[in-house]
Amino acid sequence: MRSGEPVTLERIWRTAHGRTIRLGRRSTIMGILNVTPDSFSDGGRFDGSTERAVEAALAMIAEGADIIDIGGESTRPGAAPVEAAEEQDRVLPVIRALRAHSDVAISIDTYRAETAALAVKAGASIVNDVWGAQREPEIAQVAARTGAGLCLMHTGREREKLPDVIEDQRSFLRRSVGISRDAGVSEDQIVLDPGFGFAKDARENFELMMRLGELAPLGYPILAGTSRKRFVRSVLDRDSGDVDVATAATSVLMRERGVSIFRVHAVGPTRDALALVDAALRERGQ
Repeated sequence: MRSGEPVTLERIWRTAHGRTIRLGRRSTIMGILNVTPDSFSDGGRFDGSTERAVEAALAMIAEGADIIDIGGESTRPGAAPVEAAEEQDRVLPVIRALRAHSDVAISIDTYRAETAALAVKAGASIVNDVWGAQREPEIAQVAARTGAGLCLMHTGREREKLPDVIEDQRSFLRRSVGISRDAGVSEDQIVLDPGFGFAKDARENFELMMRLGELAPLGYPILAGTSRKRFVRSVLDRDSGDVDVATAATSVLMRERGVSIFRVHAVGPTRDALALVDAALRERGQ
């Protein structure tokens, strides 16, 4: 990367309910709140308990989370799908209760258009779709109609990938952006996610992490989620236990390669690590 070259895309991210989030100058942290029985890291911690889920969200906000991402269906490999009604029964009470306790930006982690619409009505301002609007394209219409921020994630599941990790990213994400723009989603609503761990082996994940700067020509802010992923654990040879410091290290690497938003389970370690790299980048005039 050339000296003086901008490392992040500065932008006002427009989301639902008239909310905006300033991206670029300071790292933005999205705290993960899974209200599921079977998510790979925190499944079952808050399942069926709105009160405990809200307490966990408020703790993440106190540690520095700018966004709380609430999901009601596990996306880990091999996880059993749930019906839309069950997903909604899990997430909607938590969204309503958290909105009553805090003004934090809330994201709904879903690929279902119906769930997204109900979540935005309940108080969410961002829709985070792990299928990049390609599983249910109608989700883009929800974002267009409500003004919700839309995270479009890359996945390699259920399709043939291109050999080069960045070319596959560009091909998939351009299609996702096309679906969204055709539905009426504005450019300032869109954020892209390279989808670490979604049908990617360790080599692909590390190569993607080191080449993230090559996604800059797509022209959208980048969100990344490496938190507690298998490829991070593989380096430490640790199937269980704390890998949050290692996650924070990946966040530092990705911040220097242009990532604006970091989706994590443990907010504190990532907040501290990114505060240092943000300060260093400011000193460098970036």
